[in-house]
Amino acid sequence: MTDLLDLTAQLVDIRSESHHEQEITDWIESCLRSRAPWLSLHRLGNNLVARTELGRPMRLVLAGHTDTVPINDNVPSRREGEVLWGCGTADMKSGLAVMLELACSVQEPAVDVTYVFYEAEEVAAEHNGLKKLFEERPDLLVGDVALLGEPTNGDIEAGCQGVARVWITLSGARAHTARPWMGRNAIHRLGGLLDRVNAWPGREPLVDGCRYRESLQVVRVEGGIAGNVVPDRARVLVAYRFAPDRCADEALQWLTDLFASVLEADDEITVDDRSESAQPGLSHPLLAALVERNGLEVRAKLGWTDVARFAEHGIPATNFGPGDATLAHTKDERVERSSVERTYRALHELLISGV
Repeated sequence: MTDLLDLTAQLVDIRSESHHEQEITDWIESCLRSRAPWLSLHRLGNNLVARTELGRPMRLVLAGHTDTVPINDNVPSRREGEVLWGCGTADMKSGLAVMLELACSVQEPAVDVTYVFYEAEEVAAEHNGLKKLFEERPDLLVGDVALLGEPTNGDIEAGCQGVARVWITLSGARAHTARPWMGRNAIHRLGGLLDRVNAWPGREPLVDGCRYRESLQVVRVEGGIAGNVVPDRARVLVAYRFAPDRCADEALQWLTDLFASVLEADDEITVDDRSESAQPGLSHPLLAALVERNGLEVRAKLGWTDVARFAEHGIPATNFGPGDATLAHTKDERVERSSVERTYRALHELLISGV
């Protein structure tokens, strides 16, 4: 078997910041063509899909993004004992190394397998390679269950939270600051809205045995005309991360209801962004087997990932990959051999044994 830390280092040393994934996609495609001729390969731009076609009763999708955030003096990689340092080591080139080695070493798995290497995960959703594949070639992504190689330290981070962001604009009336009683200060009106956010007690629903902790934050404030003018307009951007027992429509309605008592006829709520949540999906036989046979810890994913794209298309999905997510995007990003090999062993066993 290929040394997985060495393979990760090779991938890290191929720079692949978002929108610059051609070289790494070329490299992965060349590797698969030479080492895994039994796979059918399909390339759309810098998105590469490799599939077994064995007619098995179940199909597992393993997916990972090839892009990284901009490097920060952390490429090329460096090795210290059993630890590899460098941009993308955790997020998620060690996960790609696991996928690539499985694709090249397991010729006749017990389940059919689709390996998806996609571009532009770290940037705006409009560029996301998985999104483009679902739009242009959904047939290539058909499967019974999907695993996304996001860093989870070789445990399961189930499903994901959804995202609802809204701009709330409050109205007022302009006046000279020497005569403020002739106007109405829209910025001052924000106090009631902010009180609502501060007073929110929080919500931690249990979904399929996973405890999700929601968050509600004001992340941007805009207002003010000039130093001598009472402002007639102020707005805030409110971000709500909601658990997968709600859909995006329900989350947006909840936000509207929360602020209803502080809003007036001339005020506005407009949607800035919305992303669906994803159920844990751990009852699926393949995911249950992965967890039980390897004694994996299961916890809720407190954030949004591309598992939601699979869930939207009726494919149960969860996050499972090597590396520590808290190190992702940092200058000191790194991954330990034990985490990479543990993830590989669990997935190898799943491919060999199935359910």
